[in-house]
Amino acid sequence: MTTPLPLSADPRQRQQHYAEVHRQIEALLEGEDDLVAAMATVACELHHAFAYFHWTGFYRVIAPGLLAVGPYQGGHGCLRISFTRGVCGAAARTQTTQRIADVHAVADHIACSSTTRSELVVPILDAGGQTLAVLDIDSDDQDAFGEVDQLALERLCRDLGVRFG
Repeated sequence: MTTPLPLSADPRQRQQHYAEVHRQIEALLEGEDDLVAAMATVACELHHAFAYFHWTGFYRVIAPGLLAVGPYQGGHGCLRISFTRGVCGAAARTQTTQRIADVHAVADHIACSSTTRSELVVPILDAGGQTLAVLDIDSDDQDAFGEVDQLALERLCRDLGVRFG
């Protein structure tokens, strides 16, 4: 595991750190064919690699329009989230990344933790273009996530979708 990258890291440092973490995740997942095991490994690696990731995990599609908490690191997550509610629901429904600088500015944000200030949620799509899950990263710091975070996590989620979808 790498030393956790601080929030103050510049974009170039973030990009380099994500590349290293991505290589570690690829090595850890070599030969793995179970999506839940992969999610647990990814959540652990990401959570410990970035000091500004305070809740790191997945919500899995368990029924049409419904997410359930999957493997995660951090405090308790919400158990179930409808596609019609919150940032995770929006990412699952629209199949687009949601990067929220201030969760308090989002009218239907679901506050699983009162300390969360910003959030980045990336959908994972299967080969047929259906939502399998979303990767949800919460930070207690406002505006913690930038374009580098978004692009790196979108790449990771694309890879997971191709591999397990």
